Amino acid sequence: MLIAFVAVALGLAGLTWSADRFVNAAAATASRTGLSAMLVGMTVVALGTSAPEMVVALFAALDGLPDLAIGNALGSNIANIGLVLGATALARPVPVPFSLVRRELPLLLGATGITGYALANGVLGHFDGLVLLLLMVFSLWWLIRADTPDANPAGEIPDMTLKRALSWLVVTLLLLSLSSRALVWGASELARGLGISELVIGLTVVAVGTSLPELAACVASALKRHHDLAIGNVIGSNLFNLLAVLPIPALIAPGAPHPDAAGRDYRVMLLLTLALAILLLWQRQGRLGRLVGGAFLTTYAAYLVWLGVSGGAT
Repeated sequence: MLIAFVAVALGLAGLTWSADRFVNAAAATASRTGLSAMLVGMTVVALGTSAPEMVVALFAALDGLPDLAIGNALGSNIANIGLVLGATALARPVPVPFSLVRRELPLLLGATGITGYALANGVLGHFDGLVLLLLMVFSLWWLIRADTPDANPAGEIPDMTLKRALSWLVVTLLLLSLSSRALVWGASELARGLGISELVIGLTVVAVGTSLPELAACVASALKRHHDLAIGNVIGSNLFNLLAVLPIPALIAPGAPHPDAAGRDYRVMLLLTLALAILLLWQRQGRLGRLVGGAFLTTYAAYLVWLGVSGGAT
């Protein structure tokens, strides 16, 4: 128990410290390369914080557990909107740039629709995986082609060279992953010691743990007023989860997904994605405030309760 408590404390400390430096490095990278903070959030930050999901999906598919990989992708998207974006908006209201509504949002909606079709036909196979991967290539091309540098970047831009910024990105991303792993392990051990069931551990500690890098990076970005990095990370991570994580089980271990994936979990992800889209379209140049953040967090908590009552895990 003592070791578990130390692991939780060190994990939290590591997350706090590394998230702060990670955001600084991402903002400096955007400034030094002439790319917008939104594009860096959608690509570098989103891909980096989605790396744990990709690794989990790969090993799950290789071990013949495609449902674990599929649930990981869908569950992470639910957590990114309900938990990560909810907590970020609750910490500090997030402005909504019009470019996000015009460029990035249609890509996420398109990927969500294609994912629904791939799951609904009863078989997640090679063709579905290739279509999703092709859409990912198109999305990256579209984002880079349509990107415009920030004329007046928000927040303080750290004074560091591009080489140093990229080095810090790699180091802090690694520390984010290690810190989240330590926190998840320690919290799981504490939960077991207190007699909490494995199901509750899986629905809370482990589910939240896979989204800790996104949560830490987004909240730190919002507090530092790098809002484009924060919301770009959420949209980009969800896009990568559908177009880079989901194709892994489709290509390595094709087959029929669990009925709950196309039923319960995809529908929750779809509803949250549509709710986010409606809010972004409605707000346009406005912001996602604390009321929206509280609503997302409440929805995510209700989803966890639903999972617990139904006896299923994502």
